[in-house]
Amino acid sequence: LDVGRLRRSGARAVLLTPAHQCPTGVVLGPSRRRDLIAWADEVDGVILEDDYDAEFRYDRQPVGSLQGLNPARVIALGSVSKTLAPTIRLGWVFAPPRFAAGIVEEKRLSSRGAPGLDQEALALLMETGRFDRHLRRVREIYRTRRDLLAAEVEHAFGPGRLRGLAAGCHALLHLPDGSSERGVAAAAETMGVRVNPLSHYRFVTEDGRAAPLGFPPALVLGFGNVDEQQLRRGIRILARAAERHAGPARERE
Repeated sequence: LDVGRLRRSGARAVLLTPAHQCPTGVVLGPSRRRDLIAWADEVDGVILEDDYDAEFRYDRQPVGSLQGLNPARVIALGSVSKTLAPTIRLGWVFAPPRFAAGIVEEKRLSSRGAPGLDQEALALLMETGRFDRHLRRVREIYRTRRDLLAAEVEHAFGPGRLRGLAAGCHALLHLPDGSSERGVAAAAETMGVRVNPLSHYRFVTEDGRAAPLGFPPALVLGFGNVDEQQLRRGIRILARAAERHAGPARERE
């Protein structure tokens, strides 16, 4: 997050994923956190903190929340979509008191409701410590898959190609310069592997150009719901697809 550009934008609200940014996987650093909090005070603004992937960390200590730095300016959002299942449709909001009534009313008007029995079951899991035990077990499963993904990518593409591995369930695979992100992704899909090109996450200007992010061509790889055999096969297929679309990009991305 470029806080300087945020200041110049005139905005008074911002949504971000500071623990594990999607899609790059970076963590919002201490100095930018302080700058962001200062910006919110300056403009009487609001920070929406999506606690994205914070539960799944592998090589670092837990990252502190922005909400803890300034509870009056930060609305923290979380859910069990990744830790349990998205179909449960349960999440939470930590909001300053002045926003609580409006959030509750908007929830009442726009939501289809959240099942009471599921809420009671989730509360019981948390109160008894079973939810924490579940997170520890799943974290180790994802760590194993993450390590395998890194080893397979290094073997197929060379060292230094994966970013954002310290947490979460996805990583960023940097392709050789000049590769076509969309071409590689399309070729891989014909062979049974679906990934997202980084261009899907870029803003597009009025003339159809993708806004530059300062990154080389890249693919977003998810590893949370695939087993070890699928990971090995998937990386081999991505390597073949990348060979087909190496060199000058065949399209403007």
